[in-house]
Amino acid sequence: MHRSLTDSLDKHCISLPKVQVRKLDEYCRLLWDWNERINLTRHTDYNKFVARDVVDSVTLAGCLRTGERVLDVGTGGGVPGIILAILRPDLRIELCDSTGKKALAVSEMVQELRLDMPVHHTKAEALLLEKGKRFTTLTIRAVSRLAVLLRNFAPCWSSFDRMLLVKGPNWTAERGEARHYNLVTKLSLRCVKTYSAQVSESETAESVILQLCLKENFEQLDKIMDGQIKRTVKRHFLDK
Repeated sequence: MHRSLTDSLDKHCISLPKVQVRKLDEYCRLLWDWNERINLTRHTDYNKFVARDVVDSVTLAGCLRTGERVLDVGTGGGVPGIILAILRPDLRIELCDSTGKKALAVSEMVQELRLDMPVHHTKAEALLLEKGKRFTTLTIRAVSRLAVLLRNFAPCWSSFDRMLLVKGPNWTAERGEARHYNLVTKLSLRCVKTYSAQVSESETAESVILQLCLKENFEQLDKIMDGQIKRTVKRHFLDK
């Protein structure tokens, strides 16, 4: 077992600024402290925290463009939302969980970490249907099977551009189930990242990040995410 967060980060070849390492360590200790009162995480040593939570969050951070507005759905103990906020202060992140005790715990942690980040105690679907709520990306990790998510969020696509889902190696079976129920007919589904992390000497976690968006928006979204979209809005209005 690694005695420090720095040791575990080094093992997984993750190099971060010292200020971020200190903040992650502070968050990790808060998470473990709260976990003694309510069930927030199974990862109660540094190696599992890094191998599971930090690796997922670092990989997600690499899929997000500067200044995106992100909703972390079913944030639980704050993963990946709080870690993303530490790694990427340029992002505008909000956290959401339908379980009151979890939302309260995360809200307390956000305050102690001095992060400027709203925490919502409600279902993400309800939040997205509120007037004026609009996000670039939903991050979703360990919430529900793909078919359940797509059913629940079907009425909400006008309130966000895409989903980024963290899934395990059985994601293809979930995709098959969603296709069986015709839930991806209007959607583009891409595996944008495949990666692994050594959780212990005998366990390797295999994961993927899936991107889902409306097919009609895929081409434009892909250009935006690659930073290649042309600024046509002004010309459009001048042509009018």
